Amino acid sequence: MSDVIKNDQTKGQLTRRSLLQSAMWMSGAVATGLGSWVFPAKWSHAAGPIKVGIATDLTGAISFGGIPCSRIAKLSIDQINANGGILGRPLEMYLEDTASNEQIAVGVVRKLVQRDRVDVVLGGITSSMRNAIKGIIVGRGRTLYIYPQLYEGRECTPYLFNTGPTPAQQCDKLIPWLIANGGKRFALPSANYVWPHVLNEYARKSIEDNGGEVVLEEYYPLDQVEYGATVKRIMDEKIDVVFNTVIPPGLGPFIKQLYEAGFLKRGGRLSCVYYDENALNFNTPQEMEGLASCLDYFQNIDDPFSAELQAAYQKKHAHKDKVLFSAGSGSTGMYRGVKLWEAAVKEAGAVDRDSVAAAMDHAKIANGPGGPSEMLPGTYHCQMNMYIAVAKGGKYEIVSKADQVHPKECG
Repeated sequence: MSDVIKNDQTKGQLTRRSLLQSAMWMSGAVATGLGSWVFPAKWSHAAGPIKVGIATDLTGAISFGGIPCSRIAKLSIDQINANGGILGRPLEMYLEDTASNEQIAVGVVRKLVQRDRVDVVLGGITSSMRNAIKGIIVGRGRTLYIYPQLYEGRECTPYLFNTGPTPAQQCDKLIPWLIANGGKRFALPSANYVWPHVLNEYARKSIEDNGGEVVLEEYYPLDQVEYGATVKRIMDEKIDVVFNTVIPPGLGPFIKQLYEAGFLKRGGRLSCVYYDENALNFNTPQEMEGLASCLDYFQNIDDPFSAELQAAYQKKHAHKDKVLFSAGSGSTGMYRGVKLWEAAVKEAGAVDRDSVAAAMDHAKIANGPGGPSEMLPGTYHCQMNMYIAVAKGGKYEIVSKADQVHPKECG
């Protein structure tokens, strides 16, 4: 079965669309009960499907990240099934909406590991979400967890593998570039939760080690939309670089108010390490002009595999909305996570947690969004290519590339 998706809308039953698609692809598979299937001869009858749980924000303030994550998860699973599955077994995707709400997430993730008994869970956007659900998955649920998002680092939990960039991978090249192409006086306006606090610790040290100065570091409620006092300080203190970690819904208003105060006009440089192509849509191009970001993938990189992956995503989803396959949303880490897990299961020859975790510890893929990647043994993190890009006219132009950057975590 290529795309049986179980979520709050389907209530565990097969949708008509997934039934038709599965029937055509499997040449006559027969549905029985609540999603159990009689598989054709090419599949392993005794073992049944391998269950992949996807828990991400399809609704709420962070849905701009969760929607592409869910789509690329399905795309990658479909591709694996089209190539014969894993170990002679098809993958079955169970999708749950964590709704940008940690309390809701706890319930739906518990359902994935206790009722659906998935073999692996991938998902979570914010660090507060990861912290809310990881104990249910790897502790009480005794299930492998893959966290696909760029984040603040320091996650060294056994059976939890991280496939997005860390502060070292984003800041070690970006901060010196910002000082050389922006200036030495930095402001760190930030949302008040774990990711900005810990990331800023790393960023501050990097700024100071490279001869810069943090003039302003402030934290705001996630729903704050008025930033007049902060903008005034940025202008009065003659800040050169605004290294921003404000998130929606306050992000758009903050950028707009900073622009209207004349920050860009007087030569100020914006920077935000989660700002990808989706985030560029939060504000008008002139309000974002010159913003520098450092990510594992941008849509215009010179990489044939990445271009093919982007084209496959666009073919399926471009007619629906403007939600893009991009890096800051975590969808690149989602694809990377699925494929590294696939490599680990194939090496292990089994799907039990201990066997797969042992293989996942050194799994590698030759192709992925932005290039190859591999898990570094004993670190629960992977190295990958990193790119610095600058927003110009509503699009990114890549100005720097670093190959296979070390995460510097848990080693």
